[in-house]
Parts: sequence; structure tokens; C-alpha cells
Amino acid sequence: MKKKNEKEIKAARREDWKTKPMPEKCETFILHRSFSDKEMEALRLGNIPQAMEDKWFWYMEGPVLWAHRSWSGSCIYRIEFKEDDHHTVTVNRDPGQYRCTDIEEDVESLNRLLDWWIRTPYDHYGEWLSETHDALKKNGKV
Repeated sequence: MKKKNEKEIKAARREDWKTKPMPEKCETFILHRSFSDKEMEALRLGNIPQAMEDKWFWYMEGPVLWAHRSWSGSCIYRIEFKEDDHHTVTVNRDPGQYRCTDIEEDVESLNRLLDWWIRTPYDHYGEWLSETHDALKKNGKV
């Protein structure tokens, strides 16, 4: 039973945000990682951006997580979760939507994102700061 002031938390759905489909130009890899039930529940809730710094909209349909950049709506990652923890990831390779072309870099970036996304509550501002710092460091600015 819900308390009087408790908000009902609804999972994000595809129609909650303007999105683009995964482009034909894409690549697939296997992500080897396990998730607890609590972590999967956090991913199933998804994220509807609430601030400009919140760069990601994601939602799940069945066992598939769709991750879109919030400003452009471009689909960057599609993750099909598997019970054996060998998850199939499809990554965008359209250079007009996503510049990364290296699987190892994608594995690292996706794992870092997932580390943020499984936190409850999700801290979009902390993720934005971390992502900005990593980009500056990669470009020799830090």
C-alpha cells in the first residue's frame, strides 16, 4: 500500500521521448557482465531526462535496453540482456550520429554508463561531470 505522499514510479517507455531508430550502419559485440536483480530493476525503470545535463534517455522493452542521446534522439546502444551474462550489444556507427568507431572504447564507455544507470537514485549530474572530465582528459585538457 502506498503512503499518501509517495509518488508512483513509472518506467520510461519509447513514446516518452523523441527518438530515432538504430541506423543500418551499426556494429555488434558481446558485453560480459552480470547484474543483480536490484540493478536490473533500476535499468528497467529507464530514464526520462529532467535537465539539460542529463544526456541519456533509456528504456527497456522486454529484455532489450534502448539508449538514446537525449538532445538528438539518436539511438547509440541497444543491449539485449541474456541470462548467461553474455549480452548482445548493437552500437551505432553512423558518423553523423556517433563518432566512436572502436569496440574496446565502446565497451569501456558502456560499462561506465551502466555503472551510473544502475545506481538508485540515478545521478545524471554526477554522470555528466564524469563524462565531461573523461572527454577533457582524453583530449589532453586535464
